[in-house]
Amino acid sequence: MDISSLWLFSIATLGGYLIGSIPFGLVLTRLSGLGDIREIGSGNIGATNVLRTGRKGLALTTLILDGLKGMAVVIALNIWLGEPSVALVGGVAAVLGHNFPVWLQFKGGKGMATTVGVMLAAAPFVGLMVAATWLVVVATFRISSLAALVALALAPLYASILDRPVVLAFAALAILGWVRHSQNIKRLIKGQEPRVGSTGSESKPS
Repeated sequence: MDISSLWLFSIATLGGYLIGSIPFGLVLTRLSGLGDIREIGSGNIGATNVLRTGRKGLALTTLILDGLKGMAVVIALNIWLGEPSVALVGGVAAVLGHNFPVWLQFKGGKGMATTVGVMLAAAPFVGLMVAATWLVVVATFRISSLAALVALALAPLYASILDRPVVLAFAALAILGWVRHSQNIKRLIKGQEPRVGSTGSESKPS
């Protein structure tokens, strides 16, 4: 890799991370007078936890904005640089920014919405399949984390069929997503994972 390529990847990584680290869930709940979302439910800054405030519109807005920031990074880098591989690196960095935002002492969300946004922008058909899988599973079982885990697990398979160049990146995002859902996996095994819309308490992720 020459210096110019390294420079492009560095810019994409930093830019993607900073955009991804915008904590829309926290910002929106504070602006709405609901306080700190990290003190509610799971303590997560994502849309599922925002839904536990009882504000469905706010949760939907959080979901859309978290998805759009991942999508925007990939699209903007593709337009600016015309290098899909660099844009995809920026997208992965956006997910890392959401999960580990510097502004919140690296304690962020789990990245599902941002991941789907990246996938939709980098490989639209794969992204649509992942989003559809999430919707079907969450509609069937009403457990957001289960839907995320199933959709993430299938993402590399969908990519291997529909868009092979993104397989490795999507596999990396799937692994990251599963790691971030480790506490959810434990609760799923115990049958203690709350369903979508639940306002009950949930142990905070470690």
